[in-house]
Order: sequence, then C-alpha cells, then structure tokens
Amino acid sequence: MSKIAIGVDLGGTRIKTVAVDGKGGLLYQEYTHTNDGYENWKQTIQHSVEQAKNNLGLTNYVVGISAPGIPDQKNTAIEFMPGRLQGLENFDWSAYLNKTTWVLNDAVAALMAEATLGSARDRKNVVMLTLGTGVGGAILIDGKPYQGSFQKAGHIGHISLNCEDNVDITGMPGSLEDAIGNCTIQKRSMGKFKDTHSLLAAYRQGDHFARWVWLSSVRKLSIAIASISNMISPECVILGGGITEAGNDLIEPLESFLSVYEWRPGGNKVQIVKAQFNDMAGAIGAACFASVQET
Repeated sequence: MSKIAIGVDLGGTRIKTVAVDGKGGLLYQEYTHTNDGYENWKQTIQHSVEQAKNNLGLTNYVVGISAPGIPDQKNTAIEFMPGRLQGLENFDWSAYLNKTTWVLNDAVAALMAEATLGSARDRKNVVMLTLGTGVGGAILIDGKPYQGSFQKAGHIGHISLNCEDNVDITGMPGSLEDAIGNCTIQKRSMGKFKDTHSLLAAYRQGDHFARWVWLSSVRKLSIAIASISNMISPECVILGGGITEAGNDLIEPLESFLSVYEWRPGGNKVQIVKAQFNDMAGAIGAACFASVQET
C-alpha cells in the first residue's frame, strides 16, 4: 500500500466506510444505514466518502468499494447482482464520485483485508470462507486475488457436496451453502430452530437433535475444505462470518473431521485460522485493493 485509501462496504443493512494509510493504519471509520431505496444508498456512499476526505483533509487518495455480486472484468462496477440493491448493476462509481473507483465482490474484499493486514498477512496461497446467512468465498493465489475468467471464482458456497440433494439459489444440488448457511437452518432442523444461534444454544445444553444437526453441518464443511485442499492446496483456510462466533464448538469438531477426510501427504495439512477483521473486513479490503491497483 502506498497512499491513503478510502474503502466502502455496501451491505444490505449497513454501509461501512474506512480510511487506511499506506502502512495499514486505520485513520477513520463510520457506520451508516443502507436505506435500500432508489438512489438513497448511492447518496449515502457519496456522502461517506466526502466526509472521510474532508475530515482527514485528503487530496491524494484512492477509493475502493466492496459490494455483493460479480464485478466486471476491470473491477469498475458490479456487473451482476439480480434481485437486490436495484441500480447497482453496471453503475459507474468513478463518474458518480468524481474519482477513479475500484469495485470488487465483498468476499474478495474480506480476503484482501486478511491477506494485506490480517491473519493471512505474508501468505501466498489462501482460501477464505465467510459463514453467515449464506457461504461466501475468495481465493488468493501467489499473493493475488484470483477472480477467474468471468469474475465469479471463489463462490465456494456453491460447490456440490451431494448431487442428489435439492438445488440452491444458483441451481447447484447439495451445496455447501445449503449445508451450513443460516439461510437453511429451519429446513435442516425440520423447523425446530429459527437460526444458527438458537441451534448452538441447544447444542451447548446437550440437546441430541441439535447435536446431530450441527455436527452434520460441520462434517460437510470439513469435506468441502478437504476438497478445496486437494484442488488448490492453500497454506491456510480463513473462516469469517457470524457462524465463526461458535468458537471452539465449530473449530474442534471441524479439526476432528478434517483429520479423517483431509489427504495429508508427508503430514502436511491445511491450517484453519479465524478472520482477524469481521465487521469492517469488506471496507478495509476494498481500500487495500484500490491502493494496490493504483501503484
């Protein structure tokens, strides 16, 4: 990183804005509500960038935006994001903000934060999984984010673990997202639990059904990670997102299942690490990405 960068993370509930200096120091941060109505969130982002710039007295800076969806080939806009944030697709942020602006997928942004300043700093080959409502993912190869030919690389939540299961939102049967994402907890628990938080509360109290549901999901996560390890052979897999708040109730059974399923020639195994940046990861990663693009 060489200059001050302003990073913005556009989420469905909140917009997070940061400013990061060339050494990775956090100079500024702000939370605002998304207000998902026509033009509202665009104006909020514009105001947030202006406020960060004015508060710090910036003249020489870069801007990065993290958002859901698939960016275009040059990372100047989100090209595909159907069904949410009407007006986001192909929106020209550089013209709107009157500043060259780099745009990337929110999971890739989270990985950039970890790879540049966080738990994957100084590592070359890394995979990140964000476990929350859905399951996001991102890939770092030789120190650079890998987005693929059509910019959709890293959507690990949509790999298949069982071709006979129901399809997910992308049409993939038996996906990792359906196996552990909070979006399917009611279906997986036959309506007994409304979210992963309540499932874990029952699990900790010794509920046998909750234990079966939770450990079944963690087992499937371990199989996904073992498969990723065979395909990409990363130094580590970073886990982020709200489900990682389960702590050892996630990590201990996950490591146990990995000892069964992961191929470990020479005793080498993938390291599982928890994300350092959670809430601000997208904004920090967007800032890091923009700074790298401008060097």
